[in-house]
Amino acid sequence: MVHGLYYYIKQAWKKPDAKTLRDRMTEWRAGNVFTIVEKPLRLDRARGLGYKDKKGFVIVRIRVKRGGHKRSRPNKGRRSKRLHTRKNLTMSYKWIAEQRVSKKFSNLEVLNSYEIGKDGMNYFYEVICVDPSKAEIKSDKNINWITKPENQNRPERGLTSAAKKSRGLRDKSPTSNVRPSIGAGKRRKSRNEGVRKKNKL
Repeated sequence: MVHGLYYYIKQAWKKPDAKTLRDRMTEWRAGNVFTIVEKPLRLDRARGLGYKDKKGFVIVRIRVKRGGHKRSRPNKGRRSKRLHTRKNLTMSYKWIAEQRVSKKFSNLEVLNSYEIGKDGMNYFYEVICVDPSKAEIKSDKNINWITKPENQNRPERGLTSAAKKSRGLRDKSPTSNVRPSIGAGKRRKSRNEGVRKKNKL
């Protein structure tokens, strides 16, 4: 069976060369947190998430620290009895990366993102951004929806794909009025019970 270029790129990324990836991450760690790159590293993933090689599309590579999140210690006022310092965030690292890129590049709108590597201290992502002021974006019927006012600041409002996954909206009907913390959690629980029963058999 004959496959296209993107198929072989996808297969190569399933088991990338360890030395090449390690050298790249060494360079990324020494560089800036935010870096605008000319071309996406994972072309198949970028194209699948809406990237096009035309004016108005920008790829930003970002480095996000791994590890726990700590609360700041209060220096005055009322303190809790046990002063818990750790925060258990339900936000994924990808969602955090999208929010930071959106805050850094306020003239761009975040479309989507994907992981390109991780080590013991950092996650590395490439975030696909769109410049809504470009004429090429406004005239493209497949992407000009992002220029509308209701689609601004998507990561901060939890409207990107990574944000919806963290919020539990993947299994929620768009017409349902049930809060995702209730409805989606029940569906997730029932699905997991079915998997456990199947494993017991």
